[in-house]
Amino acid sequence: MIEESENIVKKTCRELGISQKELAEIMGVTTRTLTNWSNGTIEIPKLAINYIDMLYMQQEYLNLKNSISASLNIKL
Repeated sequence: MIEESENIVKKTCRELGISQKELAEIMGVTTRTLTNWSNGTIEIPKLAINYIDMLYMQQEYLNLKNSISASLNIKL
């Protein structure tokens, strides 16, 4: 989970290796909304924070799946 004091948008984009435009598309918001969240112009809604947490969980799942697949030499 992400702490409220961090810049969630920038941290998420950096850690997931995506642009803010890509994150906006994934979340179904405009790039302007995401930019406003990023620079603190408007507060990020709790629902959006939960969505970002789910993106992290998805990434962890995919990393684990790929790791298991590679160690067992099978395609999952």
